[in-house]
Amino acid sequence: MIRLPVKKLKKGMIIAQSIYNQHGASYLVKGQPINPHYIEQLDKIGIPTVTVTSENPNFQLEPPEDIVQETTRVDAIQKVYDAFQSVEETGRLNADTMQDVSDRILFDVLQHKENLVQLTDIRLHDTYTFAHSVNVAILSAMLGMLCRYSKKDLQLLTLGALLHDLGKVGVPSEILNKTSRLDTNEFDVIKGHPLAGSFRIHEMEHMLPSPSILAAVAAQHHEHVDGRGYPRGLAGDQIHRFAKIVAIADVYDALTSERPYKKAYTPSVTHNIMVNVNIGQFDPDLLSLFFNNVAIYPVGTIVKTSHGIGIVKSCEFGHTETPEVVVFADKEGQLLKNPETYDFSEEGPKAIEGVINDNELRHFVHVLAIDPSIYLLDN
Repeated sequence: MIRLPVKKLKKGMIIAQSIYNQHGASYLVKGQPINPHYIEQLDKIGIPTVTVTSENPNFQLEPPEDIVQETTRVDAIQKVYDAFQSVEETGRLNADTMQDVSDRILFDVLQHKENLVQLTDIRLHDTYTFAHSVNVAILSAMLGMLCRYSKKDLQLLTLGALLHDLGKVGVPSEILNKTSRLDTNEFDVIKGHPLAGSFRIHEMEHMLPSPSILAAVAAQHHEHVDGRGYPRGLAGDQIHRFAKIVAIADVYDALTSERPYKKAYTPSVTHNIMVNVNIGQFDPDLLSLFFNNVAIYPVGTIVKTSHGIGIVKSCEFGHTETPEVVVFADKEGQLLKNPETYDFSEEGPKAIEGVINDNELRHFVHVLAIDPSIYLLDN
């Protein structure tokens, strides 16, 4: 996989991430070949970069299979958008519709429980809240499943995740989409959304199942297990178990998403931030379980290894830090006569020394005049 500026896209490249508008409709669905009209439209609507499966249009590589169906994701984004609009305009929520969305997400996650999380979608900045809520619900359902929760608990967790940012309804868009650092007053407005969401859920408690739990998820998803979160500075077991899960999913999707004020972090950088930088923020057992099922090095990632430079061929549950890699060049970047496949689960995480970023990769491809994706076809 490689992220390219729209101006560098070529006819025939396969899109690896779907692109949605604010109503949940797809501008482009992953797996589609790019054509000149798509390139023109992407530029027109302001999408700066797109992830493709290969820089060579002749390599028709399919993107990794998602943990939910495309139709489920598209429909969910649209219905979350409609639901949040309804809450803002009328103060009412169609609970049956939201429960249906939760059930469809959960059904797909349970059907695809062997699939690793490999890629997230991309969307225009002003659609962030709605697509983000759906992604957080998907990731939360996945983690709840790994915790072996009952179906009833999974349904409630997924619904809570869909509604976790309900408090952002009414937050001015100029604050949500601000491209520069928020000032103190603006950040205070943002920090008010957990309690605002909890309050809205309590207002609609007659429409929702287990409203006290859903309200707790909304109120507590920015609390930290070490007590340094907000709004109440809760710690440890004071935080509801569902809120601990949603907190992980929330931050993961935020870090891996492109926002007005930042570029998307890669899964490996996100993993490092959440595990090694944000120490004390998350439940460590839940965080470990989460990253057991999220590809830290998605298929197609170019990595530097103890044996040279290679492309990730596959990764498995529980071994996401040590994927299977086709090494095709030595450490100096010279092509090997005979590429070799290594299973780094036998050598440990330190065997993966880093990821070649997209700018380095484009230079690398130019110098060698070869697209590493070819090794996924040949092996």
